[in-house]
Amino acid sequence: MRLNECQLQPRKRFRGTAKWLSLTFLVFVLVASAMAQGAQRSNSDDPENHQDESKFAIGLWGDLPYSDVQALTGIPNLIADINKQELAFTVHDGDLKAGNGTPGSVTPTTCVDALYTQALGFFNSLKAPAVFTTGDNDWTDCDRPSNGGFSSLERLDHERALFFSTPFSLGQHRMRMEVQSTPLCLGVSGPVPCVENRRWTRGGVTFATMNIQGSCNNLCDTAPDPAEFAARNAATIAWMQETFDVAKARGSAAIMLISQADPGWDLSTGEGAPLRDPKTLVETDGLPDGFHDFLVALRNQVIAFRKPVAYVHGDSHYFRVDKPFLDSLGRRLENFTRVETYGDNQANGTNDVNWLKVNVDARSREVFSYQPQVVPGNRVAVPAP
Repeated sequence: MRLNECQLQPRKRFRGTAKWLSLTFLVFVLVASAMAQGAQRSNSDDPENHQDESKFAIGLWGDLPYSDVQALTGIPNLIADINKQELAFTVHDGDLKAGNGTPGSVTPTTCVDALYTQALGFFNSLKAPAVFTTGDNDWTDCDRPSNGGFSSLERLDHERALFFSTPFSLGQHRMRMEVQSTPLCLGVSGPVPCVENRRWTRGGVTFATMNIQGSCNNLCDTAPDPAEFAARNAATIAWMQETFDVAKARGSAAIMLISQADPGWDLSTGEGAPLRDPKTLVETDGLPDGFHDFLVALRNQVIAFRKPVAYVHGDSHYFRVDKPFLDSLGRRLENFTRVETYGDNQANGTNDVNWLKVNVDARSREVFSYQPQVVPGNRVAVPAP
């Protein structure tokens, strides 16, 4: 039996409707996929991203490498160990080399360009976003004859161009950060932005790096530079104070500040840390004090913030987590924690080539908890089981 045109029409309309619905669904899937990918890119680039992630972990390391064995064996072992863990980001708190060049070394140990290229390779082999803040051994001390007799400012300019030319981190996955863009620091040609000072917020916690250096913060050693110090110190204090303001505005549960120098907190010391009166914060060892004004400003901000504040540094080569900061009456600041990362033990090879894992939980009382990560392949005195 042959169907007439009227009997065929509903079937044609059904097939047409089904085809339209299929095309609509396909378009919807493609748009949703594009939006998801865009959101994923936005999450990796946005300094205020992941606000709903109250729990995550980060990795801290620094003062490495200081020798051939550390550069060729210790650091590759450390990076492989870091890459095995799920980390939101990592931070190297400065010093890409030892304080003086090592004669006869295979890897770069003076302030030649190859030193910074080597470091860039290390950072970009990390899977998570990799943040770096400069160290005295890689710029202020470069004017030492043993380091090649470079201009310290020229070397800092070189670091700014190589590591800090964009608002993004290093690493295989990048993270967008806020940058101190006002030209308050000094370069070879005059005032320049302090682009090495960075800030970002993750999971309700605010983080910031600051260019604060050992060797008296560039006020002593081979060629002290008071003008450079004065400009950078003012910029650093402003960046630190602004970080507290930003954290308050965002309702951050805690702040973590990261720099290279151990400024000295009291009358005890690790290797090379200044001695200072813990109440007045005045340095007592007779050396030029490149930290007093910063510490006074920091103490005021910590007390006013009331929530947890962690201050991460390297420099004096002694891993520790403690509470050395006192108020003017000698009372310990309960909400302040100093964190010193693992660093050089050049004579013992890979002995101290380790890192620190920090678990961050914005909903917990102390926010930060610390897990030392001794790299199995870098154990020297007691081999791994």
